[in-house]
Amino acid sequence: MLEQFLERTEFKDYKDFFENYKINVPENFNFGYDVVDYLAEKTPDAKAMIWCNDEGEELVLTFKQVKERTDKAAAFMLKQGIKRGDFVMLILQRRYEFWITIVALHKIGASVIPATHMLTTEDIVYRCNAAGIKTIFAVDDRELFNYIDEAKLQSPSLEHLFAVAPFGIDKGLSDEELAKHPGWVDFTRGLAEVTDEDMKAFYSLTRDQISKNDDVMLSYFTSGTTSHPKLVSHNFLYPLGHIVTASYWQQVKKGGLHLTVADTGWGKAVWGKLYGQWIAECCVFIYDYHMKFKPVDFMDQIQKYKITSFCAPPTIYRFLIQEDLSKYDFSTCEHWSTAGEPLSEEVFNRWKSITGKEIREGFGQTETTLSLFNYGTERIKPGSLGKSAPYYNVTLVDDEGHPVQDGEVGEIVVELKDGKPFPGLFMTYFGDPEKTKAVMHDGYYHTGDNAWRDEDGYFWFTGRNDDVIKCSGYRIGTFEVESVLMQHPAVVECAVTGAPDPIRGQVVKATIVLAKDYRPGNDALKKEIQQFVKNTTAPYKYPRIIDFVDSLPKTISGKIMRKDLRK
Repeated sequence: MLEQFLERTEFKDYKDFFENYKINVPENFNFGYDVVDYLAEKTPDAKAMIWCNDEGEELVLTFKQVKERTDKAAAFMLKQGIKRGDFVMLILQRRYEFWITIVALHKIGASVIPATHMLTTEDIVYRCNAAGIKTIFAVDDRELFNYIDEAKLQSPSLEHLFAVAPFGIDKGLSDEELAKHPGWVDFTRGLAEVTDEDMKAFYSLTRDQISKNDDVMLSYFTSGTTSHPKLVSHNFLYPLGHIVTASYWQQVKKGGLHLTVADTGWGKAVWGKLYGQWIAECCVFIYDYHMKFKPVDFMDQIQKYKITSFCAPPTIYRFLIQEDLSKYDFSTCEHWSTAGEPLSEEVFNRWKSITGKEIREGFGQTETTLSLFNYGTERIKPGSLGKSAPYYNVTLVDDEGHPVQDGEVGEIVVELKDGKPFPGLFMTYFGDPEKTKAVMHDGYYHTGDNAWRDEDGYFWFTGRNDDVIKCSGYRIGTFEVESVLMQHPAVVECAVTGAPDPIRGQVVKATIVLAKDYRPGNDALKKEIQQFVKNTTAPYKYPRIIDFVDSLPKTISGKIMRKDLRK
């Protein structure tokens, strides 16, 4: 159904794509009706999602079945008093109910806040009070339920708690399980009790009563490392921004089966498991694992289900290339992509030698959809983020806001259209106009990320504005060093920070998680890694301090907490 929203769907090259890609923005777009329900009528038997778990359970839903389930869920929500504009938090991990509830909430005009199951009481209290969250849907994780119960006592806006079972298909919680958490309502049981009158009440809603394009549809709390998270709010046009994500970066196909590695608490989930994929009429694959997980488990799923496209962060690829992949058949998977951190040239080359396919890197933020990427017909430069996506018109500026020359590091900024957001770019930091103004000014959205651009127009990420190490007068981007370290076979994960030094001001420190065949406590290995960095990049960037650790401290959304490493 791409032709429903695009003036053209085929382009001869990147230049043609960038200049002539145009979205026909509907006057009153709602993903639930204009995509899900449209496909349910047009291709009712086409597969929308395949869900399975490590317990051997499997659920396959067509677009018609997704419509039926989301309609019933929407009627249930209306009956519970959830309405247009209410903030509803979903903590559903990889349960199939996430797809049902999020689309249902779109259909009644509520505002969705997906969240990770790793939240604690303090996290939940902050989120509830910052957004006035009215309802939470959560998977039956007893520790999480306890946290939510405790948070409810400090969250005046929180009225409704709905429980989802961690296992089973259309199987709710028992009375005994619910009795341990008074006030919770079993979601599956609630759906079973929806009446014809409830359905009529839902179907009586008019589109004007449900949502407008500029209403808040989806929000995410960004992971804060130095302050409380900000609430990034997107409007109902946000799904249209992910057409590029799915069709032109991940290159999903109508009738294909796409797998993106991401928990639904992360923004990456809707990048790769929902909006753009269904607009492209591609089925999404969800693997809901609970037991001890190994990245190689995804290879079993690719082979068994004949996955046609795959997207994962570089960390997954780094772990995979350490495994014996010769026993797997990758022939059905035509496209591989990655985002979230720089992809090293070594991993790129190793993956190509194993699969015969290149990994296409992309870049974006919680505030955006895909803003930089490697277009299908363009040559890939390993380690580069690629070029600007349509609508974003990315450029680089210095501290005074002036454009920088090719080869110079600058802040990644996005040109605003008539001073306003466009489909995919966030509207505001909810409840914080000052922080919104701090990043949206002078005709640009300021990302806070730094990069340099080469003579061919490719962008190369160097780090965050606040992740610059000043050593003996040199400015060193942390990701510049990390991207080199990741090329060494001993390094699985790493984080580079600045350490105080009485002479140089700061020196580069690397905290490293080693590959399984390497052991810490090896001074010779430290010297080898230091020399490797000196030989690969400018020698002044090499880490004078190296620590080997079992794991890196991370935020609840998986981002490395450099402030803890600095301490």
